[in-house]
Amino acid sequence: MSRQSYAAKDFRRYLGSRSRPNDSENRRGMRASLREGVPANIVGNLLGGPLQTAFLLYLGFSSEQIGLVAAIPSFTLLIQIFIALGMQRWHNRRRLVTLFGTTHRALWVSTGLIPLLFPEASWAPIYLIVFLLSFSFGQAGGVIWTSLMADIVPPTVRGRYFGIRNTIHWAVVSLTLLLGGQLMEWIPGGRGFTILFAISALCVVWNGLELSRYANPPFQPSPEGSSAGVRLFKPLRDRSFVTATLFITLYILAQNIVIPLFSYVMLHMLHLSYGSVTLITMLQNIVMMVSYIYWGNMNARYPARTLLLWTFPIIALACLAWFGLAALPVLLVLAFVHILLGVGLGGYNLLVFNFLIGDTPKSERPMYVAVFSALTGMAGFVGPIVGGWVYKLTGDAPAWLQNYGVTGFAGLVMMLLSVAIAPFVFRSKKPSSY
Repeated sequence: MSRQSYAAKDFRRYLGSRSRPNDSENRRGMRASLREGVPANIVGNLLGGPLQTAFLLYLGFSSEQIGLVAAIPSFTLLIQIFIALGMQRWHNRRRLVTLFGTTHRALWVSTGLIPLLFPEASWAPIYLIVFLLSFSFGQAGGVIWTSLMADIVPPTVRGRYFGIRNTIHWAVVSLTLLLGGQLMEWIPGGRGFTILFAISALCVVWNGLELSRYANPPFQPSPEGSSAGVRLFKPLRDRSFVTATLFITLYILAQNIVIPLFSYVMLHMLHLSYGSVTLITMLQNIVMMVSYIYWGNMNARYPARTLLLWTFPIIALACLAWFGLAALPVLLVLAFVHILLGVGLGGYNLLVFNFLIGDTPKSERPMYVAVFSALTGMAGFVGPIVGGWVYKLTGDAPAWLQNYGVTGFAGLVMMLLSVAIAPFVFRSKKPSSY
């Protein structure tokens, strides 16, 4: 029997099609993770993505302020270093994931109260503060969640499990964006946003209940104990890990100058409607949803670091394709852009996660994840801020530069990184015994 057939058999054996009384805690945890992601993604896409950009424009945010908001999730990844150290003493990962995840989403929902409780002049700073607190809790829970899921999901079925999990969740994302965008077309302005935030508040409660049902396998502490310096520098002495992390950091810096501001450009510069922007984003998510299955199946046959090489040029091409606006219809070009982006980001999101949990030692995995998140998070933080500043700087420049020039030139840099440097960084290595 082929390796792929064995992996499929293992997936059915561990997950199955329905709950049974004699199921292991890990099987029940895998199902809980599938259910938990549904309300989590509803909240994330009613309050994030293009609908968040629409809400920020409704509040009167500038391009620089929107860039700063887009940068906050990456900046707060730095907190994962401290959480990884604290995990040597906090071993109840399910309780921590439930606490941090619920607090993160509850704070995010509370930003909807800002226009009701505060004067207009204070909307931007208060939103930034609450959003910063929200994602601090969210990223704190993220490193614990990664460690927990690495122990819940057996290595033989990881590629398929996360491929199917991501497919289901991105189907939810696509439907959420479609309905959210149409709602804002039917009920624009404050009343529409009130409904979005009310739905999100109900989903926070649902999400908290599902998080509390996760499996809670024993945590394996680091043999280095609580020595922060030794544990922090251990990932930095892993040459293969550091080289890959530094490349991804540089790539994310170039990528995040433009991609987080796609919705801003479409809404504010190309003057597309809420419905059009959410439909285009939904197309990206549908493609991403389908691609997860294929990337997951390929990951059962090829290492994650090998497949990552295929994702970087696809994402770069999605940015380069914006140059097509010079001669082709806007919606046609944007549809093509978001199809490419869906394929590329779908592969990257799945494979970089499997790379992290597959190429890192179990006892040190939280610190490896935290170091990776801190380095890439700084690039993710700087990128949107630079992007917002660039769009402000080009305010008096020719329209083509704002509409597609900035994005296209960023794509050119990303393509050079993809073809000239990435193949040397992500060369195959011997299978890990981790």
